[in-house]
Amino acid sequence: MVPHFICGTGILCGYISSKTSFSAPVLDLYQITMAYAYWKSGKKKDVAVFDLFFRQNPFQGEFTIFAGLEECLKFLENFHYSESDITYLKETLPSSIESEFFDYLKNLTAKDVTVHAIEEGSVVFPRVPLLRVEGPLIIVQLLETTLLTLINFASLMATNAARYRIAAGKQVSLLEFGLRRAQGPDGGLSASRYAYVGGFDGTSNVLAGKLFNIPVRGTHAHSYITSFTGTHDLHTKTLRHRVDGEEHDMLDLCQKWRKELATHLETLTEEASDGELAALIAFAIAFPDGFMVLVDTYDVKSGSDVKSNGGSTKFHGSRNSEQHMHWPLQRSGLLNFCAVAMALNNLGYKAVGIRIDSGDLAYLSNRARETFTLVADKYDLPWFAKLTIVASNDINEETILSLNEQGHKIDCFGIGTHLVTCQRQPALGCVYKMVEINGQPRIKLSQEVAKVTMPGCKSAYRLYGANGHALIDLLQRSVENPPQVGEKVLCRHPFEESKRAYVIPTHVEELYKVYWKDGKIVQNQPTLEGIRERVQTSLRTLRQDHKRNLNPTPYKVAVSDELYNFIHDLWLQNAPIGELF
Repeated sequence: MVPHFICGTGILCGYISSKTSFSAPVLDLYQITMAYAYWKSGKKKDVAVFDLFFRQNPFQGEFTIFAGLEECLKFLENFHYSESDITYLKETLPSSIESEFFDYLKNLTAKDVTVHAIEEGSVVFPRVPLLRVEGPLIIVQLLETTLLTLINFASLMATNAARYRIAAGKQVSLLEFGLRRAQGPDGGLSASRYAYVGGFDGTSNVLAGKLFNIPVRGTHAHSYITSFTGTHDLHTKTLRHRVDGEEHDMLDLCQKWRKELATHLETLTEEASDGELAALIAFAIAFPDGFMVLVDTYDVKSGSDVKSNGGSTKFHGSRNSEQHMHWPLQRSGLLNFCAVAMALNNLGYKAVGIRIDSGDLAYLSNRARETFTLVADKYDLPWFAKLTIVASNDINEETILSLNEQGHKIDCFGIGTHLVTCQRQPALGCVYKMVEINGQPRIKLSQEVAKVTMPGCKSAYRLYGANGHALIDLLQRSVENPPQVGEKVLCRHPFEESKRAYVIPTHVEELYKVYWKDGKIVQNQPTLEGIRERVQTSLRTLRQDHKRNLNPTPYKVAVSDELYNFIHDLWLQNAPIGELF
């Protein structure tokens, strides 16, 4: 269960978002210059096929999550050049461009384009096209940049989130806290959306919650605690009982509980911060049903801060023993929290939990859990032992794996910078390559074999083994018959002759469906929840060794024997023949 934290309020300003449809000018200049050159050359009726794919899985992993298809379809629905677009292009492009070209642009739509795609939320692999885009050459060329920008970041972000989900496990909640660190408000909004698709449970981004119906969660900042210097700052000290409505003095009740609990927790009330207690009481009065608060690891005695870097801990200031190293949480934060939580319990409310934002997260979470269990046993309150412990502080995938090894007791991770900026790898690297023109296959040759394209219209199939796991993805020419269950299929590496194997599939999944044809979306579109569920369903089809963080097993992508020969025949036809002197 995701803890229901208090949602921050604010102005939900209108900003460019996934709810805002892109129109035609979201493109690079060279698409327009090519379009004019095509038009000038009399290629208005030429028909082309482009593949959109990537060459390598991100984050040193062996899988990718395909995302962004819904936004691509919205873009196609709205593809057009407005009067202001045309005016701008006339001012920007060379004056030699004929005016009839701009009249041509005014009438362009995507009605003659057909898009085949893999289902959004699916696990995908290098070289298997995510989209096959067919239609008039000029139009499908103009679509290139927008399709790439809508898929590149979405797929990268969903993959990053899915990796965090795998690292954290099913029982731990994940919250995206990255808006303030994202690449602008629009980047932050996309990050919130695709973190949720990839498996996160909520976001701190209120606008994302409004637009996409993502659960919104949050607590409070350090500044809230430090804004209180003592109990004299409490202007409201009373809270009504949840059942009978009788008003009680929360300050007096909390102080009594702090004194009593100090004995059981082996600490002194004199060492606990009165300013922190006042802040927690005020928050409890404001949100008695959602008492989730930050308990800092700030040493109020020495004035030094404990900062964490990943799984390790850096201590600033004097530290004479392990007991003193984490003194603030034990001596002040936990005591004050438990005192306020017990006072709330007296008035018919249940606290939610704490957030730890610095220090040795594994050690501190274990001490917090021990404290909650002690109080639960002492006062016969089983729910108290299960209070939520949230951890934040620049957490990345490796931090979570390290904390797992250390036996942490964290229920929820709040993750920001490393998630939303995809700090480990900032781009997926999808490309958009022509593979056919007017029914004739096209191949792009390169000295780097990895950059050689696979020509022609292709179909893609996922072949499964007897244990239900995916064995291999197979690309074929579209004119070939699909592979059949129980029949031997020769699968070949596209460029290495000796790498080949027979597969007898127990299940064959056709990967492509037509999503856009005759100017409209032709498949029912899933909800965001549906795409999110598809991610987890698709991931379950992979063996664990394909998904592990360290040295994952590469998943195989192959071509049929016919496609292999087709590629290499065309390669020989197009490769220049050298001459020796």
